[in-house]
Amino acid sequence: MPLTLITGTYRVVGASPDGDSVRFYPHSPQAWRRAGITVKANRAGGVQLRLDAIDALETHYTPPHGRQWHQRAEFGRGAGDALLHELGFAEVTRDADGTVTAASPTQTDGYILTRFADKYGRAVAMAFAGAPPAGQTDGAAVFLDVDGLHRSVNHRLLAAGWVYPTFYSKLYVDLRADLAATTAAARRAASGIWKLDATTAGFTVTSRAQLTDDLVILPKLFRRLAEYLALDETGGVDLAGFGDFLAAGDDALFTVPAGHATALDTLVRVRTDPASGQEKVTLTVAPEHIVFLEG
Repeated sequence: MPLTLITGTYRVVGASPDGDSVRFYPHSPQAWRRAGITVKANRAGGVQLRLDAIDALETHYTPPHGRQWHQRAEFGRGAGDALLHELGFAEVTRDADGTVTAASPTQTDGYILTRFADKYGRAVAMAFAGAPPAGQTDGAAVFLDVDGLHRSVNHRLLAAGWVYPTFYSKLYVDLRADLAATTAAARRAASGIWKLDATTAGFTVTSRAQLTDDLVILPKLFRRLAEYLALDETGGVDLAGFGDFLAAGDDALFTVPAGHATALDTLVRVRTDPASGQEKVTLTVAPEHIVFLEG
């Protein structure tokens, strides 16, 4: 099944782009309708993109209960800056909340390849800077190969170690395999997040500040921890019930290459660390070997 190529511009002033999401404005107002994709657009036609296959550390995540949470800024905001650089923004100024107040240039040209939107109305896309390759025009059906994937900002951020792989079931198998290999290479090179990643090695959480300011872990696991801890109004970090919390969730997935259909709670081990007496959390399968089902 091909992807639809949509040309347009990236604009960031007034928005809070992070390492896996940015606002895109198609050249054609009919682009989404022609592609058969239902998105949530602003008055100017801008749509928030969810960059396919990658997940950046959170810069502003608000659980259903409580305050806003973030992950280590060195890599969270760093990934956002890297994304904007890849898209052609030479200089970006943000306020204290991370909102872009000025950018040079004010917009950049680019294109995306997409075929659906998520439940929040964000177009799930591979994003590219500049003009499409010769022979590919706005609205064209494109079969993306591995060489083309390597031109995407998605792949470039993953290769540089700015983001984690987070695969969903609609991602094509050949692209997923290449992105998994790219992840393994970045890990071996200890690039970016992989210098400090504690996801599969296991970690204890001594305080909420440690979780937000120090630990580097898979963002999806961070979000579930934030949701769990937000239920405790005392500000504690007792993780004894975290496994049961995950079991009550709906993070359905399968593992590759084994093809084992299960849920996130079965891949997360919560055990008491003998050295500290605290609960140690470990993701028992590498992130690139997990494929989540689209919600």
